[in-house]
Amino acid sequence: MDMHFKDMNEDPGGETRLDAALGALRRELAGLDAPRCVEKELLQAFQRQFKPQRRWYQALSLPQWGTAGALCSLTAVVLLLAQSPHEAVSISGQPLVSIDQGTAFVALDSLDRIEAEPDTRLVETEMPRSALATLGVPVSPENAADTVRAEMLVAADGHPLAVRLSSAN
Repeated sequence: MDMHFKDMNEDPGGETRLDAALGALRRELAGLDAPRCVEKELLQAFQRQFKPQRRWYQALSLPQWGTAGALCSLTAVVLLLAQSPHEAVSISGQPLVSIDQGTAFVALDSLDRIEAEPDTRLVETEMPRSALATLGVPVSPENAADTVRAEMLVAADGHPLAVRLSSAN
């Protein structure tokens, strides 16, 4: 069988014949339907052949992530417990900042100034709650006039250096 192919540029009527042939092919294929579930089966075959890439966080299962989170939490707790969070700063043998019944002195002046003070004394006083608002004591219009018992670390000249709340009613 000897077939000769002609160049479409040589045949001026070639385009119309090609259009007619493609139109007939379109009409023939329009009447054909693929069997049911072919698309689903093709997608499954494609997924089997080309496995989807897993992201880095999908490498561990849910129980493994839970175990990792528990270990991280346990490590954080151990590190927090290993440190000694309540160390007293002292000047000439007296603690500068210390914890007493869960409360601590709050420095009102710089630590350099407090450390440089040669003679400090502890004074008990009652302060208006509104004066302690800058230290984080909650103040509302109903309790702004109330007083709070406090202990003040006072310098020799009477300047307050630190404060510790005795009771915040």
